[in-house]
Amino acid sequence: MKILEKEKVSFRIIEYLKNKISRTEIDNILNILDISIEDLLRKNELEFKSISDDDKKNKNKLIELILNHPKVMQRPVIINDKKGVIGRPPENIYKIL
Repeated sequence: MKILEKEKVSFRIIEYLKNKISRTEIDNILNILDISIEDLLRKNELEFKSISDDDKKNKNKLIELILNHPKVMQRPVIINDKKGVIGRPPENIYKIL
């Protein structure tokens, strides 16, 4: 957020850890970022580690995992119109400004 504030870019924060994210929103994020569901996951989270290897290869199961345990989703996700990045490292944000 500091980069966005420094560059004087307006932004809106969606707190998906507090307010559930929808399947449609996840699909939109995947499309805009042009990444696979696997790239959107935090693989060190216990919830991810606890699912079966077969489920780790199943897009629908991984989306369900995010829906049920949103903390397994990478964050922050920054979207600027039709472009987006995962904001880790923070310098990734410059790719869409």
